[in-house]
Amino acid sequence: MNEPLGLRQISVSEMDNNCYLLTAGSVGLLVDAADDPEALLSLAADAGVRITDVLTTHRHHDHVRALPTVLEETGATHWASFLDAPALPAPVDHELSDGDHLDFAGHRLDVRILRGHTPGGVCLAAEVDEALNLFVGDSLFPGGLGKTSSEGDFIRLFRDVSTRVFDSYPDSAIVRPGHGKATTLGAERPHLEEWWERRW
Repeated sequence: MNEPLGLRQISVSEMDNNCYLLTAGSVGLLVDAADDPEALLSLAADAGVRITDVLTTHRHHDHVRALPTVLEETGATHWASFLDAPALPAPVDHELSDGDHLDFAGHRLDVRILRGHTPGGVCLAAEVDEALNLFVGDSLFPGGLGKTSSEGDFIRLFRDVSTRVFDSYPDSAIVRPGHGKATTLGAERPHLEEWWERRW
């Protein structure tokens, strides 16, 4: 029987980057090695796990500053979207497409690709303490979508978030963004039309 998943979180850097550590027994999956590798390695040590896997949600610089060091120190397997992988500062072992699964400690975690904030950000779904958690990088926040730089990117991101997140998961799902506080799909769903109208 698989060890149940646990979750720890730390904020690093002047940009308040959220880094999440999923744990299962003695191993850990780090979501975004954003900055301050010593703090990330200490987070794992304090949890009694070694980081065996790292997921990079998207390619922006503030989310990958500690990535080369963490991968070198841990020898972890690196997962990322095939669309963002070429721009990352470290090799990717598993390039992910929409509908793939990330295999961690016997758990098959759903992967959805959200295009628009970057060419392809990752949304990772994991059940922790009987609650579904969605690690969405910078594609979705309390109150709106992540930043886009063109009308086309906004429409792409809105459609992907609508169909691949809101249409795929229940209102009870906890949204864990790359910066700031968590929210739920239920809290954000009533505002989708407003986001469409205002274009962010």
